[in-house]
Amino acid sequence: MLSNEQLKKILKQTDIMPDAEFEKCLKEAEKNGKKLENYLIEKKVITSGSLYENAAKFFKVPFIDLKNQVVRKDILLNIPEPIASTQEIIAFSADSKEIKIACLNPENIEIFEFIRKKTNLEPKIYLTTPESFNEALKQYHKSLKAEFKDLSSENLDGSDVDLKKLAENLPIVRIVDTLLEYAIFESASDIHIEPEEKDVLARYRIDGILKTVMTLPKNVQPGIIARIKILANLKVDEHRLPQDGRFKINAKDYKVSFRVSIIPTFDGEKIVMRLLNEKAQILTLEQLGLQPSALESIKRNIAKPHGMILVTGPTGSGKTTTLYTVMNILNAPEVNIMTIEDPIEYRMPRVNQSQVNPKIGYTFANGLRAFLRQDPDIIMVGEIRDQETAEIAIHAAMTGHLVLSTLHTNDAVTTLPRLSDMGVPAFLVASTTNVIIAQRLVRKICPNCIQSYKLDKEMIEELKKQIDIENILKTMEEKKIIINAKRGIESLLFYRGKGCKQCSASGYKGRIGIYEVLEITDEMQELILKKATPAELKAQAEKQNMLTIIEDGFIKAKNGITTIEEIMRVTKE
Repeated sequence: MLSNEQLKKILKQTDIMPDAEFEKCLKEAEKNGKKLENYLIEKKVITSGSLYENAAKFFKVPFIDLKNQVVRKDILLNIPEPIASTQEIIAFSADSKEIKIACLNPENIEIFEFIRKKTNLEPKIYLTTPESFNEALKQYHKSLKAEFKDLSSENLDGSDVDLKKLAENLPIVRIVDTLLEYAIFESASDIHIEPEEKDVLARYRIDGILKTVMTLPKNVQPGIIARIKILANLKVDEHRLPQDGRFKINAKDYKVSFRVSIIPTFDGEKIVMRLLNEKAQILTLEQLGLQPSALESIKRNIAKPHGMILVTGPTGSGKTTTLYTVMNILNAPEVNIMTIEDPIEYRMPRVNQSQVNPKIGYTFANGLRAFLRQDPDIIMVGEIRDQETAEIAIHAAMTGHLVLSTLHTNDAVTTLPRLSDMGVPAFLVASTTNVIIAQRLVRKICPNCIQSYKLDKEMIEELKKQIDIENILKTMEEKKIIINAKRGIESLLFYRGKGCKQCSASGYKGRIGIYEVLEITDEMQELILKKATPAELKAQAEKQNMLTIIEDGFIKAKNGITTIEEIMRVTKE
């Protein structure tokens, strides 16, 4: 579907509608909650065919009607169905040099580049109408139905040989390849393949949110599971126990590791694959999204030769990325860096990375103990989970090593009592901890469809239920973060994404961190030694002008980086 901006240019150039009339129709469409293109066609201002023929002239591409055109299966499947439907493109002809593609938006350059790399053919772009496109899209279902007909799993006895044979079946290979390739293209962090009573659901986690990308017939389930087990070198005929494995996909433009976890469920085995892009560049501290004061605090503390730097937050909050960023800064030829992780997510040059293996008794604590005999300068412990690991890590920090680790707590202040709860003496916590970074990940507003707005009464009331908004605004004004906050939240301008092709109509694209950075000053050390309550520790953190996670989120929402809704979603207790 064409964007409003594209429509305006097309209608103006073809003299179909003057600007004033266009703006009037735009307001009417928004008032009725309709897309402008649909509104104009419904009101018979223009027909769909006429609009897209004029659009083709505007974009200087040929127009095609695919309604009665039968596309060969091998050409159609050059573009997998999930990509075809979400990106609104379809391949309808090809030869040895070029592939002809019908689309609804000829300016979607990124997807055409993806197809060029995938097929090694030069895309020739045509414009078609939404009706014509939807008609052509039906040919996928006919093609897949024919392929799936022969994949009945009723005759399988579950034997190893049988399942391996099924995993090599062309439709199964194609489904799995499509799921993996499209996940890489969409920058998904996880792929979920979930068996249900009558079908199989494929979902991707994109920017922290799960979305369904494919629903497959139940009879392909054994083949898909067997295929992934073979890729990950797992037991094909084991269906009762959980299994973990790993495999890689190497291509010219990407190198991705897939961490596979399989567990038995009521309707069959569920697969979750974590995608780890090995070519991904390690970010700088500035790129993480830290505010200037927090940034200075971290830089000051990672320059210290010993002590402990802790990163806290729930699972999937970007703790590992922050640790790797800090390690990258510290990674110099004159230091010995050792890590113990579960699992190793990214490889780093000159860093000695070790993976825990509880089956043989190689735990975080045992690994850490062995590290101290390896003459390390910097130690990274994937996670402090128990008293033993905590004590060894703190003793290492006390004896001249810089220790980096993660912990599961909701904010920076509660990390201190959490260590005490683990049985670590208060004097050790006070003397070894340098800085604590608490974080969450929020989705960034899509830059292609960003728009400003003011919060309505309903939204403000919802906000007040969750957080003390008046107090936050007052604090932020005192810290000179927001000027004229006294006028209230009603007067502030915020931002959101309207939804477009680039962000799959979600209004978001990419993620960034929101942080609170607690520096352990002399005053904070005294409070820890006195075994102060979390409230007293928090009061001291405020005296030190520590920005809380919510305050950092508000700054980013005010600056048009994320939305108020995102801040509320990730900071919900």
